[in-house]
Amino acid sequence: MIRMLETHIVLWPVLLPLAGSALCMALWRCAKAQRLVHLTALVLMLLASLLLLRRVAAEGALALTFGGWEAPFGISFVADRLGAAMVMVTGTLALAVAVFSLAATHRRHVHNGVYPLMLGLLASVNGAFLTGDIFNLYVWFEIMLITAMGLLVIDKTRAQLDGAMKYAALNLLSTLLFLLAIAILYGVTGTLNMADLAQVLPAAENSTALAVSAAFFLIGFGIKAGYFPMFFWLPASYHTISIAILAIFAGLLTKVGVYACLRVFSLLFTNGDDLREIIAVMAAGTMLFGVFGAAVQWDVRRILSFHIISQIGYIMLGLALGTAAAMAGAIFYIVHHIIVKANLFLIAGAMHRTTGTYDLRRSGGLMRSQPWLAFLFAVPALSLAGIPPLSGFWAKFMVIDASFKAGAAWLAAVGLFVGLLTVFSMSKIWIEAFWKNPPISRKREYRMPLPMSLGIAALSSITIWLGLQPEALIEFSRAAADSLLNPEQYISATFSIARFAGPGALP
Repeated sequence: MIRMLETHIVLWPVLLPLAGSALCMALWRCAKAQRLVHLTALVLMLLASLLLLRRVAAEGALALTFGGWEAPFGISFVADRLGAAMVMVTGTLALAVAVFSLAATHRRHVHNGVYPLMLGLLASVNGAFLTGDIFNLYVWFEIMLITAMGLLVIDKTRAQLDGAMKYAALNLLSTLLFLLAIAILYGVTGTLNMADLAQVLPAAENSTALAVSAAFFLIGFGIKAGYFPMFFWLPASYHTISIAILAIFAGLLTKVGVYACLRVFSLLFTNGDDLREIIAVMAAGTMLFGVFGAAVQWDVRRILSFHIISQIGYIMLGLALGTAAAMAGAIFYIVHHIIVKANLFLIAGAMHRTTGTYDLRRSGGLMRSQPWLAFLFAVPALSLAGIPPLSGFWAKFMVIDASFKAGAAWLAAVGLFVGLLTVFSMSKIWIEAFWKNPPISRKREYRMPLPMSLGIAALSSITIWLGLQPEALIEFSRAAADSLLNPEQYISATFSIARFAGPGALP
């Protein structure tokens, strides 16, 4: 039994939330049972992801294929350092948000299927991080889109329906481009296994078809990640979502697009210097337009939504430069940003719980009435702005230092300038919501519930720890970047995999 669990460790971060989702659907009429199943599935998913990360760190990339077929013909799951880290961060964030949501999930959310939809979403996210097949990456994207659409309209309000339409329109375009890119790639190479593609593509002649495929991948993933100039759907739809769900969306969904870009353009399309110049321009535009958009907003959810965009620009720097140091900085930045950005949205929910509004012009006085919340806000806000010694300082330092070393001083200058404007945005939230007196006296002060405080404090503690003890994550990021740029271990793991002999397996 233990040996079977160890053999299929790559599969458990996907199977556990899927099983939890199915069980929640079976317990549709019992809200308390669904909540218990949801929390149990998340705890088990986090434990499985930690065990997976430990094994990958000790043994290198792990792989598993299905149906008794050898790679590249069978469907493969592959976990290298980057994939295992993304799964682990997903489990950590999901559990913290689940604790927060104990005080934020309404009965109507349970009735509308929030628990099976959320677990299905997390399964699709983990599937995207672990799949070793480019077509199955598309399949996981589709499952993610379906479950996300259900969560977008969980309250069934007009604003949510409007936001869902915008989200669906752009993401369906992304899906179409993704599928076209896969079709072209398969027509040229005759394979869709990513490890096999990494061997076939270097020997293939440069062609218009491959250039078009690469461009479609970049645009398709860019829409999902919120790259410039395809980002406008994100702030138009995210502010309508229930806050606990929004924290998951902000932390994870855009990062799946970013992860896909890192994987495809480091493993498959490795010789596109012209493409990297385009990505550099997109990175600068993403940073600038995101931070300028945030500067003119007053709804805290819109401010933070625009900052999702601006911060993704920093991650794009790693891909644009393509050096080991830049890729390591991008990986560190992804981990930092998932935790910090989700935490800021949870804090926005706590602010709404205590003041009754997301509008900064109608807020105020939280420093005196909610000093604990003020401290919890200061940690991720200062980290997002890159203030030492928090995790955001090390993340920004790594990508900007890599930009200077790669001779891209103009990208480093843009990054520093955007960091200053991020300080302005976080200061704006601090002054308006925490420091100034409330414009309207409140008859009753609402306290932040304990589950909300625990969820936020857990993520803030991770931010502080990563800032004070960054060495482990820096070294891990460098090793993960090296495995991205030198994928021999990923390839060898895929072609020397343990096979899962499912029904119909060959003898």
